[in-house]
Amino acid sequence: MSALRKWLFAGLLVIVPLVITLGVLNWIIGTLDQTLTILPQAWHPDRLLGFHIPGFGVLLTLVILLLVGATASNFIGRKLVAWGDAVVSRIPVVRSIYSSVKQVSDTVFSDSGNAFRTAVLVQWPREGVWTVAFVTGSPSGEVAAYLRDEYLSVFVPTTPNPTGGYFVIVRKSDCIELEMSVDAALKYIVSMGVVTPPDLTLPAESK
Repeated sequence: MSALRKWLFAGLLVIVPLVITLGVLNWIIGTLDQTLTILPQAWHPDRLLGFHIPGFGVLLTLVILLLVGATASNFIGRKLVAWGDAVVSRIPVVRSIYSSVKQVSDTVFSDSGNAFRTAVLVQWPREGVWTVAFVTGSPSGEVAAYLRDEYLSVFVPTTPNPTGGYFVIVRKSDCIELEMSVDAALKYIVSMGVVTPPDLTLPAESK
């Protein structure tokens, strides 16, 4: 029985990651293939080839992103984007949603932004219990006016799904900055601590 149990768990270790990976890839490809609907029927790959090949939507999405990015990077493109923002900002309800999403995307994806560039250790949800979090910035405005010390805004992700989590403001002195990359920290969180990051040499004062 012990041998059967060992073989069963060994099989699960091989099959489960493979099935989940294939399922996620299938969902991503299926979702991106929906972008083909913007093409005229005569240009659809299925019609031209006579059979369906999954993945053409991924290529089309990449081409669209590259074209939009190249256009938005020049002077005329920036003017068009600014004009579009001005138009959207005049539409009730839509403007509040668009402005919020744009601020978050500008912070996360901007080359000059510091959001999600650093992983830290924080005590959460109570003192003495530690978890890995990501620095999203520093408090500003009215919030900063009420805080006397130096604080950091951090995002504490849930596990094994890191897309959800909690936004908390923590004293900078209570945060321990980690040398591990954001990718390594995400793997650590998603795996619930099973996939440990590579060992790093601790600072002399930590030993």
